[in-house]
Amino acid sequence: MYTPPHFVEKDSASLLHLMANNPLATLVQMTSEGLNANLIPMYWYDDGSELGVLRGHVARKNPLWQESDSAILALFRASDEYISPSYFPSKAKDPRVVPTWNYAVVQVKGTLKAIEDADWLLTLLNQMTAQHEAERVEPWQIADAPAEYIQKMLAAIVGIEIAITALDGKFKLSQNQTAENQAGVAANTKSSDLVAFMQR
Repeated sequence: MYTPPHFVEKDSASLLHLMANNPLATLVQMTSEGLNANLIPMYWYDDGSELGVLRGHVARKNPLWQESDSAILALFRASDEYISPSYFPSKAKDPRVVPTWNYAVVQVKGTLKAIEDADWLLTLLNQMTAQHEAERVEPWQIADAPAEYIQKMLAAIVGIEIAITALDGKFKLSQNQTAENQAGVAANTKSSDLVAFMQR
C-alpha cells in the first residue's frame, strides 16, 4: 500500500479502533485460479502473539477456507469523503489547489488457517452476536433459535483465523495541509469517523 510518510498511522489503538468499528473486511487471496476477494466480517483477538489474530467464518461452499496456510490480505476501511478545494481558506489567496479524497484504512497481512471445530465456531458466533446486538433493548441471541437449526447452520460454515504478520495504517486526513486548511476540511467533513480521527 503506497503511503507517504505524513499519512502513515502507527498508533495501534487507532488501528484496532478502526477495525473494531468497521469489521466487514475485504479479504484478498491469491488462489490457484488467480486473485480472489471476499467481504467477510473479521474480528481482532489477542492470542498472546505480537500482533494478534483475526477471526471469522465463511460458508463451507466458499473455497476461501480450502486455501489454508495461504498468504492473505485483509483491508478494513472507515468512511471516506471527497474534499473540495473550497474547504481550504488558503484558496482565497492562492488558487493553486485541487480536489482530493480523505479516508482511513488498515491493511493486515497474515496467514490463513481453517478451523473446523463446532465449539470454537459457536463461541465466536456468540461473541459476534453479543457485540452487534448490545444496543438493542431486547438483544437477540443464538439460543433464541432452535438448537437443531443452529446445528444445521454450524455444519454449513467453517471458521477462519488469520495469524497477523503485518499491520499497517494509512489515514489520509489532510495532514499535508496547513492548520488553517485542516480546520476548513474538518468543518466541512460530514463523516464523524473521519472528523474524530482528524481531531486526535
